[in-house]
Amino acid sequence: MSLADPGSVALPATDSAAPSASPTQRPSYQPTYQPGASTALLTDRYELTMLQAALADGTAGRHCLFEVFTRRLPPGRRYGVLAGTGRVLEALSSFRFSAAELDWLHAQSVVDDRTLEFLAGYRFTGTITGYPEGEVFFPQSPVMTVEGTFAEAVLLETLVLSILNYDSAVASAASRMTSAAVERPCLEMGARRAHEQAAVAAARAAVVGGFAGTSNLEAGRRYGLETIGTAAHAFTLLHDDEKSAFASQVASLGPGTTLLVDTYDVRRGVENAVEAASGRLGAVRLDSGDLGVLAVEVRRQLDALGAHDTKITVTSDLDEYAIASLAAAPVDSYGVGTSLVTGSGAPTCGMVYKLVARADSSGVLQPVAKASTAKTSTGGRKCAARRYDADGRAVEEVVVTGADLAVQEWEPDDVDLRRLQVPLVVDGAVDSRWVGSYGVENAAHRHREARAELPRGARRLSAGDPAIPTVVHTLP
Repeated sequence: MSLADPGSVALPATDSAAPSASPTQRPSYQPTYQPGASTALLTDRYELTMLQAALADGTAGRHCLFEVFTRRLPPGRRYGVLAGTGRVLEALSSFRFSAAELDWLHAQSVVDDRTLEFLAGYRFTGTITGYPEGEVFFPQSPVMTVEGTFAEAVLLETLVLSILNYDSAVASAASRMTSAAVERPCLEMGARRAHEQAAVAAARAAVVGGFAGTSNLEAGRRYGLETIGTAAHAFTLLHDDEKSAFASQVASLGPGTTLLVDTYDVRRGVENAVEAASGRLGAVRLDSGDLGVLAVEVRRQLDALGAHDTKITVTSDLDEYAIASLAAAPVDSYGVGTSLVTGSGAPTCGMVYKLVARADSSGVLQPVAKASTAKTSTGGRKCAARRYDADGRAVEEVVVTGADLAVQEWEPDDVDLRRLQVPLVVDGAVDSRWVGSYGVENAAHRHREARAELPRGARRLSAGDPAIPTVVHTLP
């Protein structure tokens, strides 16, 4: 996958995955998605007990539509970013009940024998449509619709929500951070602040949201992401003095490496770093202190030493607000960890997976909706489109509902409307454009375009209402 140059954080001169290769002859590696262990038990018990009851009363085969949406954005947020769609599709291919899963369910008396027999042959053969990954979304946006029998579709609720809620939270935070950074690259460094598998998902979602690379090697291997990183304070402390540590790193990784200069005294660290690389140092990293003030002082010092091309990267508990505060500082890139992988204050998007239509006893699809005052939903199939003004800026999210056939056949009749949903799974077959490294690249591209279409005020970090209103249009 080709990503923007991470700039101030130098990549290792050699590929650790192939130690026999010369620094200038890396073996090519094309990541491909390989189904892993079964994902079938990444779910809640009540989904299987509902299935058991539906099999018993004859409703399990009823045709159903489940819709994924969020009722509201996190407080103060102006838009959300859909991420994790590709991971949902990848997990779907592994949603199989093997003997190991079935034996455990039987031993725990979770479901009866009839249900176990059904699960043994489970394959999702339905259809999934949704917003393309990387698209922005708003309250009531139907970001994913799962269509099939009740038995097939109900089992996917927890899997779908656990992926989309987390990944979209990270991508939404990443988008705010890359907006604040403008053209300066942001680099994901949050693996040590998350569950080990969540760290891989976070790295992927960060790239969807505009990040240029990640420190996480598994994310790099699995999704073809650019990986970055050189050394921590421990490497400097390992050596008898800073000079010998820097000399060792430059000898191993080349003068284009990034040296961490704040283990001891920053000014002396910069002098030692430039000297170790004979004035050709790629970058220095600042990880503590008043980063804005330090960046100005370090830039002045680097220039005085003749290291005009040496870049400055900053880390240390950054979020979108800290990044924005450094806009006027001579910083070349940002490394972000904790705030990113925790959604920067919004660790979930509040997405729900609701049954919005089901066939009645005669086989006719009927809209259904929950009537609770605080948790309302709109029944029936939906189409979604976005309306644009003459300048190509989004002004309205249009959600179309009504009679099922009319919605299925609906096409935007205005040139200022763009339809949003795309096919993701057709009759059980996954569209490969949305998975693996290619899916991440597509998602990152879609997000760049979608964010550029938002109203100019949408990217402000101050609290505000959704960037555009959601309007429901009911067809006759």
